[in-house]
Amino acid sequence: MGEHARPAGREVGSSPEAGGRAAEELDLRGEVCPYTFLKARLALESLPADRTLRVVVDNEASARDVPRSLMGAGHAVLEVVAATDGTWAILTRRRSE
Repeated sequence: MGEHARPAGREVGSSPEAGGRAAEELDLRGEVCPYTFLKARLALESLPADRTLRVVVDNEASARDVPRSLMGAGHAVLEVVAATDGTWAILTRRRSE
């Protein structure tokens, strides 16, 4: 299973969000496009409107393509942050209904 000790794309949990509120988190380390976008979109669309989702990816193509694809689907991308461990955190908000 690799160094992360959990199946990629299987974890959705809470994490701190800017402003002190909790965001849902989806760990997609080990996954590649287009699966990263598809899993992020499904997780985001299962949340209530205006809820945030923090998606963690570990490849540059996903860090570039997931935000663009989520915006194309009508969701807001609040930030994309590169970490020193080779991951990117994509903070997105589900579109209002």
